[in-house]
Amino acid sequence: MKAKQSSSYIILFVIVILLIMAWVDLVLQANYAINSAIKLILFLLIPLCLLLINRQISFRVLFHFNKKQILFSILLGLIVYIIILGVYYIIRRYIDFSNIVPLLESRVSVNKENFIFVSLYISFINSFLEEFFFRGIAFLTLKKYSSRILAYLFSAGVFSVYHIAIMVGWFEPLFLILIIIGLFGAGLMFNRLNEKNGSIYTSWIVHMCANFAINTIGFILFGII
Repeated sequence: MKAKQSSSYIILFVIVILLIMAWVDLVLQANYAINSAIKLILFLLIPLCLLLINRQISFRVLFHFNKKQILFSILLGLIVYIIILGVYYIIRRYIDFSNIVPLLESRVSVNKENFIFVSLYISFINSFLEEFFFRGIAFLTLKKYSSRILAYLFSAGVFSVYHIAIMVGWFEPLFLILIIIGLFGAGLMFNRLNEKNGSIYTSWIVHMCANFAINTIGFILFGII
């Protein structure tokens, strides 16, 4: 398969998967367990099946381990954790977060009783699924067959837009746009980390720390802490 054909194939595949996931989030609106199972199939199991279809595409390199880069990622992750919490405490006087808890309860059945289990899933498993899909496939794999700039922009772009379906109704439009821009910037940063290391471990660790911070905010909103 030629490089141009391979890049088109990967881009089309990513877009189709995300359209299906958007339908799941916006239309199906199943409980969180079912939603997570569907995401596992779409973001991990189906992509792995690509190995059976196209032997030229390999994901083994995505799991290359580099101890020095991991330590750097942990430090960066701690910084990201502090920044996210700091921003929350600054803006909570001006931004209404009261819609989030009722929407989580009504749309995906996430509540105070099960949030601790949901938060563990979000931090460790969901972050891995997104890193494998958005950085492993939509960036590192795509970059092999396309230009570096295209891979950077496409990966960060779909990563940020994907979250719109999740956060519909959470915030005012202007603040939602700012969040999407921030997610695009985070996507570029994650891409750079993985490009330097050649695997998804580095961005996965930082992504986990970001989710730790978001889950900490969730514990506050649910009144758990």
